[in-house]
Amino acid sequence: MDNTDLPYSQACENNKGPILTVLHQAFANCEQVLEIGSGTGQHAVHFATHLPHLTWQASDQRQYLHDLARRLQLANRANLPAPQQFDVTEPFTMAQKFDGIFSANTLHIMPWAVVEQLFAQLPSLTKHAATLCLYGPFNYGGNYTSDSNARFDATLKQRDAAMGIRDIEAVTLLAQQHGFTLLRDLAMPANNRLLWFKTG
Repeated sequence: MDNTDLPYSQACENNKGPILTVLHQAFANCEQVLEIGSGTGQHAVHFATHLPHLTWQASDQRQYLHDLARRLQLANRANLPAPQQFDVTEPFTMAQKFDGIFSANTLHIMPWAVVEQLFAQLPSLTKHAATLCLYGPFNYGGNYTSDSNARFDATLKQRDAAMGIRDIEAVTLLAQQHGFTLLRDLAMPANNRLLWFKTG
């Protein structure tokens, strides 16, 4: 069994290094991280490999679990357990609580009401002191940070009018309502950002 027929994201390959640089610091004191929307699993494998002090719990919707599980099995890492089914619109319960949450390129493909549901679930998933890292494109004051982001947003809205690049102010306010304070807003490649939040 190999990974040649598994779904593959070039964007994941391009951004995993810069993201990892931040996660080394952001998750330095964490032990259990939940990744929401693990997709192809490329991030999960890379981060679990280079952050061996963490147990990296991948998760995604049911339709993505089969291929995701295959990639994680191929990685064969003790700190990378089998992925869990997680649909943001449904309650998600696990025996443990997490001191780290990571999600990449998910907020802009969720309707805003689902983004709200995601944040509403976070307090039940996390320990008292927890770190939240969100990667993706964001707007500032309703304005795009680049022409490419504007084009990307138009493409998203053609797929589904409820999709779209989110305003950082709205995301930050929503996070605050559920106990997460923005510590750092970091520039990343290809006009993306990494938002680093903390509770406790």
